[in-house]
Amino acid sequence: MWTRRQFVQGSCGAILSALGGAPLAPGADRESLPDGAAAKNMITPAAQQAIDQGLAYLSRCQHVDGSFGTVQHQGNIAITSLAGLAMMAGGHHPGRGSYGDVVTKALRYVLDQNNGGYLVSRTGYSHGPMYGHGFGTLFLAEVHGMVHDKELRERLRTTLKQAIQLIQNSQNSEGGWRYMPSSKDADVSVTICQIMALRAARNAGFYVAKSTVDRCISYVKRCQDRGDGGFHYQLHGGPSQFARSAAGVVALHCAGVYKGPEVESGLRYLMQFKPNAESIRPDVHLHYYYGHYYAAQAMWTAGDPYWKEWYPAIREELINHPGRPLHGCWTDQRFGYDYATAMACIILQIPNNYLPILQK
Repeated sequence: MWTRRQFVQGSCGAILSALGGAPLAPGADRESLPDGAAAKNMITPAAQQAIDQGLAYLSRCQHVDGSFGTVQHQGNIAITSLAGLAMMAGGHHPGRGSYGDVVTKALRYVLDQNNGGYLVSRTGYSHGPMYGHGFGTLFLAEVHGMVHDKELRERLRTTLKQAIQLIQNSQNSEGGWRYMPSSKDADVSVTICQIMALRAARNAGFYVAKSTVDRCISYVKRCQDRGDGGFHYQLHGGPSQFARSAAGVVALHCAGVYKGPEVESGLRYLMQFKPNAESIRPDVHLHYYYGHYYAAQAMWTAGDPYWKEWYPAIREELINHPGRPLHGCWTDQRFGYDYATAMACIILQIPNNYLPILQK
């Protein structure tokens, strides 16, 4: 079994020395990265109560087949994977912790959706199957090394290798990814899902070609607005907005780019959207949980002063969010309770430093 420190310093929290035998990103400086000390005592009692209620809600809502999601999103691979990651962010692993069985059932469900390396749900609606594939691959990579059952462990390893290969094979000529494996164009939103999955997989010991990462870096940088520092949805599509810009910064982090004008201007752009009940901007509420999921990771990796300023703000906003009903979960108009609750719990538990993808 892998311990936390046996993962190579965490996917978005420190630098891998190599991807396929070559540096992950030119100029990456290990000494400049945060060490996680800023997280001490940041999960307040009120935040922990909200987390406990959220995880309990998710455990009650897991379907018999191990999946999560409601109505047309029932069985959604992305939502199921996020729920599993939310449990893991609290220290619950397959066979370990109060919700270890929840993680195991979610894992088995995602594995059951493997179609020749393509993690695609056989039931329910899926807007952009590569979202599900990316989050599913991330979940598999994060749980890799934590599974004790030999048969399940071998099945996980085989599926993960296939899923990684599909991501690399489906990178298109622009250097990114889109809704389908065969798409000819790309967007930042789907691209972050794939590069984060690849980074987590590389951390777990799987080979990822450096050329894949280099092409992704080039694509993401070309999507940045040189004026305001935010990111466009596509190379020539859509203005800068909060969620896509958070995704752009984290994509660079996951590709090993921690410094430079693109990262700094991206972080400055995001700081305009720091949670503040007195100054709510409409574009923050477009893909609210998705945007804050990546924004919190961006600030965590950037370290002080970004993290110390951002986390308490989003912590308080989530605890007191009007989309959080009395029974202790969160909700999203489009994707429902399970999705929003999983996202909120992951954000709130980042200071735990339990997810390998974020470890420092």
